[in-house]
Amino acid sequence: MSYDKDLVIEILNQIIEAIEIVQKRCTFAKVEDDFCDTEEGQEKLDGICMKLVAVGESLKNIDKITDKKLLAQYPQVE
Repeated sequence: MSYDKDLVIEILNQIIEAIEIVQKRCTFAKVEDDFCDTEEGQEKLDGICMKLVAVGESLKNIDKITDKKLLAQYPQVE
């Protein structure tokens, strides 16, 4: 495989960081309505959604950088 492994590791670390932020932002919610019932909840949900979009884009970027070879090694991961 001839791709920039350091770049892929950096992107993976950014994904981990984004997921940790999502987990932290979700801790206030006890039920789904906690995201919808208040403006603060809606703002948290917006931020969470943006982080999840960034994770998806990062995964697409890894797929592109590795010429679709790295993620294909993990078919058990959707």
